[in-house]
Amino acid sequence: MADVLLETAIANWEPRFTVNGVDANDYARITKGLTRWDDWCAAWCAGGQEHFELATRALAEGRRFSAGEFYARAATYFHFGKFLFVHDPDQAKAAHSRAVDALNRAITLFDPPGSREEIAFEGSKLVGIFRAPHKNGPHPTVILIPGLDSTKEEFRDVERAFLDRGMAIFALDGPGQGEAEWTLAIRPEWDRVGEAVINHLFSMDQVDNDRIGVWGVSLGGFYAARMASSDLPIRGTVALAGPYNLGATWKDLNPLTRSAFQVRSFSASPEEAERRAWDMTLEGFASKITTPLMVVMGKRDRLFPWQDGERLANEARGESKLVLLEEGNHGCANVVYRHRPLSADWLAQHLNATRH
Repeated sequence: MADVLLETAIANWEPRFTVNGVDANDYARITKGLTRWDDWCAAWCAGGQEHFELATRALAEGRRFSAGEFYARAATYFHFGKFLFVHDPDQAKAAHSRAVDALNRAITLFDPPGSREEIAFEGSKLVGIFRAPHKNGPHPTVILIPGLDSTKEEFRDVERAFLDRGMAIFALDGPGQGEAEWTLAIRPEWDRVGEAVINHLFSMDQVDNDRIGVWGVSLGGFYAARMASSDLPIRGTVALAGPYNLGATWKDLNPLTRSAFQVRSFSASPEEAERRAWDMTLEGFASKITTPLMVVMGKRDRLFPWQDGERLANEARGESKLVLLEEGNHGCANVVYRHRPLSADWLAQHLNATRH
């Protein structure tokens, strides 16, 4: 019989995976034979290798666009293999390295193509993928922020929503995320992270310095709100399914999420992790948001209560819009059609973007 951690993963993650690049048939096939959480990472890496080999074959045959799609899907599978798999760091690191390699192979094959950007930060580096529409720039640009254990490797479909509406994107691995998770701990102070990222974007000719937006999901929604509460030049922010205070929800979080936060925050014990979770708060910061803000929450979110989003929207002092989805789960992945186009349209309006 499947163990509790595996049952939790299979029961809750299918919508999240399939709206971010995993083929629904692969999800069923890969998870069907699993009986132990310990086998999760290896099974998804095997699935990722299948798509990696398809990419290599397509590239050898001159089918560059298809190769890019296969490499990107491989990267997503490798990433989801190590997703919340923090109890076995050796397996997780190996899967992560394969995800990064696959995405690096994919980005120049995309349409439009991407570039890998590295930003020096606190003796380490932040890494992001920049993509811009084909038309001449400079372009309004949206910073995409992952959540607790998500990364830039799962953002291809999110990117497409903004690119199709005339915006460039910068899909970021911040502290505790992806390529930065091994050297930089999760922290609430995203004003400093945002400053480093925006300064880098300002050095790029394709970026319009006066039209910067932010979109974040789950804990990334919290980070997006913290950035919006600072003095950074942000014209609009979308916070999707983020907590108001992580500590207040701590005891209701599932064991996989709590363990991941402990590891990503570099906490020595569950007790220290819980103390750090209380630092992840919008108390005293939400009221500093004066630029346009859209908050999206699902009423069936099992991680963060929808009232967290309502409180954020109510406390923000600028234009704010709350999108509350009755059937939405965490991240509203099961009703993505109800918020992803809407969020992209909303940011396009506030950044004065035009379709190519």
